[in-house]
Amino acid sequence: MSDSTNKMSVMQLTILTAVNMMGSGIIMLPTKLAQVGALSIVSWVITALGSMALAYAFAKCGMYSRRDGGMGGFSEYSFGKAGNFLANYTYSISLLIANIAIAISAVGYGATFMGADLSPFMTGMWTIFTLWLATVLNFGGASITGRVSSVTVWGVIGPVFVISTVGWFFFSGDMYMANWNVNNMPFGEAATASIAMTLWAFLGLESACANADAVENPEKNVPKAVLGGTLGAAIIYILSTNIMFGIVPAADLANSSAPFGLAFAQMFNPTVGKIVMGLMVMSCFGSLLGWQFTIANVFKQSSDVGYFPQLFSKVTSKNAPIVGMVTITIVQSLMSLMTISPSLNEQFEQLVNLAVVTNIIPYLLSMGAAMVILKAAGKSGSEVSTTTFIAFIGSLYSLYALYASGFEAMTYGSIVTFIGWTLYGFVSDRFDLEEGKKFNAQIGK
Repeated sequence: MSDSTNKMSVMQLTILTAVNMMGSGIIMLPTKLAQVGALSIVSWVITALGSMALAYAFAKCGMYSRRDGGMGGFSEYSFGKAGNFLANYTYSISLLIANIAIAISAVGYGATFMGADLSPFMTGMWTIFTLWLATVLNFGGASITGRVSSVTVWGVIGPVFVISTVGWFFFSGDMYMANWNVNNMPFGEAATASIAMTLWAFLGLESACANADAVENPEKNVPKAVLGGTLGAAIIYILSTNIMFGIVPAADLANSSAPFGLAFAQMFNPTVGKIVMGLMVMSCFGSLLGWQFTIANVFKQSSDVGYFPQLFSKVTSKNAPIVGMVTITIVQSLMSLMTISPSLNEQFEQLVNLAVVTNIIPYLLSMGAAMVILKAAGKSGSEVSTTTFIAFIGSLYSLYALYASGFEAMTYGSIVTFIGWTLYGFVSDRFDLEEGKKFNAQIGK
């Protein structure tokens, strides 16, 4: 009989899943969505359904996979070591880019909070400073990072929850309709325009099954919690951004570097708006602190199995991969300079689109492996067919999100992916040499 005293309920795991997704991804979203208007709710609905399909399939893969390594381990079931490498490589690149976008969010809110008008170059410099500060503070190890991040995340969740509830008292139907389709886009174009941005808010759903051991009857309850958590996050996202369209003119949101602060200033007064901006800066930096440590460990795990250079495996006495962190931050600093744009919002959008494109590659590989994972675990019948169908829906949505990210992001993302295949060729002798020898022996060479 299982010991349930230390187990989470389905509701607790559902809330935990939603909170894990609702990091810093949403805080610049209203600025991008305002370029479409309230009609961007269509993008939210499409992304919510697609993300729920992905989350359900990931939950099943996580429960039945016997290989370590997250999406890389899932991918290996169908695509071998090459698939494992490509999933880890593209996921690492995605996180590397995403962290720059998080740093830019912190700089945007921080500049507005301080009343500073930053030039594009100074925005780039402050972004680099923010990345390095987060890296240096991680030198102390995971325990400090984890405690800080678990507190600061509420700096985003609190304001988003308030605007989703209290915001109704300030909501104007006339304002909402005036903001419905500000550029008179055709319906299909409006739906596509914001897909990448809305998916950005759900990135991290692949880690939602990490707490499977902490809940009673995980085979039934983990998929319920993952679907419930993703749906809960979707409802809060949709409510908060759409309520803002009934409070603030879309043109003001589109030109803002701190849209939530602007909304709270409109609802209450400039002082409350400033407080919200401060909370968002705190939360963004806390999120960046955690993700800079996470990405260093993702690189370390890939280095440990021979995919990445050994320098990423080196750790200090406090188990902090400092050499890897510094190397990653140098690369991020160069990328921050390369992506400097006249507008902070434009730079943020470029980075988000590229982060989404590179993150979708391991999504597709994992979805393609879902059926094999379940069959390898001895599952059959409706569970396999249902999971395979849902994984197929998740794949279709992922392909649509690739298209919606735009040709520029697709081009750069494709180049990054092709470089990955080449890099695997340089390290594949560690994994595929014996197979090559066996093949040559079979054909008599």
